[in-house]
Amino acid sequence: MDSVTIYEVGPRDGLQNEKGVINVDDKIELVDYLSKTGLTKIEAGSFVSPKWVPQMASSGEVLASIKRASNISYAALTPNMIGLEAALLANVDEIAVFGAASESFSQKNINCSIEESIQRFIPVIEHALKAGIKVRGYVSCVVACPYEGPINPRVVAAVSKRLIDLGCYEVSLGDTIGIGTPKQIIDMISAVTVDVSVEQLAIHCHDTYGQAVANIYAALDCGISTIDSSVAGLGGCPYAVGASGNVASEDVVYLLQGLGIESGVDLNKLISAGDFISRKLGRSNQSKVAQAISN
Repeated sequence: MDSVTIYEVGPRDGLQNEKGVINVDDKIELVDYLSKTGLTKIEAGSFVSPKWVPQMASSGEVLASIKRASNISYAALTPNMIGLEAALLANVDEIAVFGAASESFSQKNINCSIEESIQRFIPVIEHALKAGIKVRGYVSCVVACPYEGPINPRVVAAVSKRLIDLGCYEVSLGDTIGIGTPKQIIDMISAVTVDVSVEQLAIHCHDTYGQAVANIYAALDCGISTIDSSVAGLGGCPYAVGASGNVASEDVVYLLQGLGIESGVDLNKLISAGDFISRKLGRSNQSKVAQAISN
């Protein structure tokens, strides 16, 4: 593999569960920092109900105010038609819909079954595609669920195929509680690729058990060429107690450099972006690579 795409989720998945109020200008500046690193995919916000995710209430303002680069696709999560209309007004380049491979997690996260969630996505996907907007799909709990335990990889495959069949150009496979190990990741991807081309898959690892980088290495070995990550290791999951943040983008880029795989991302600029938002949040950069280089 010669190159990999880093799909930066820090401004959305990384910040959405922060309890303290984050200044809108700081969110804008974070995206602008990231836009200068060489990234080509940045998830800048989420058009969900402010009642459920108050931190994302300013997504429209963020997307309207950032300094856009022509080579970057700026994305937003849109769970329903209301969210889609807001995203279109904000001039997003692509949207994402969010499903799960666990019935219990789906009920806890979006208050419906897996099948009900897919039915909700159908009009969103159809309208987005008609508007010329690409659609990405997320499948959470691809290894295990905090409520059900281990997840059958065939269920992950079935949900992923449904999303592709509906028109998603790519499905991101999320180890939401960060419990997976490389063998589990390989087994899961092997099951999914029976039904979905590996070129249409991405991997989204949380680092709760410190396995994220190892799991990404395993995914790369399976042929995955898009990696979700979050600058400074921002993020977590409110429905998975103890789940730490996404794998740090800095750590992923360092891994890729060591493997001789091109990402197009400037590691030093990425560390600067992570340091910026970490200072604003009043804590240290959670990336091991950023800590080592800064010291």
